[in-house]
Amino acid sequence: KVPFKALQYTTGECNYGGRVTDDHDRTCLNSILQLIYHEEILKDACTLSPSGTYKVPRGSGGLEGYWDAIGKLPFAAAPEVFGMHENADITKDMQ
Repeated sequence: KVPFKALQYTTGECNYGGRVTDDHDRTCLNSILQLIYHEEILKDACTLSPSGTYKVPRGSGGLEGYWDAIGKLPFAAAPEVFGMHENADITKDMQ
């Protein structure tokens, strides 16, 4: 069994904890980590975005398999990567 709570704590508090000093930022960081560190992440159908574009690459083919998965990602990241609505792109372009 994978110790997801321990991994989340290690990443959020031990690794980034000293760099994230604002309480709201720490809450945001831990919320994002909860999206990654959970049981479903181990399943093949698990995606990291609503569209399914962003998902955990599976290691089929070794290192080359990971490079292939990374190469298939869009060049420009969509707002959904950051948990934002697609209208965030419109707002960004207006500035």
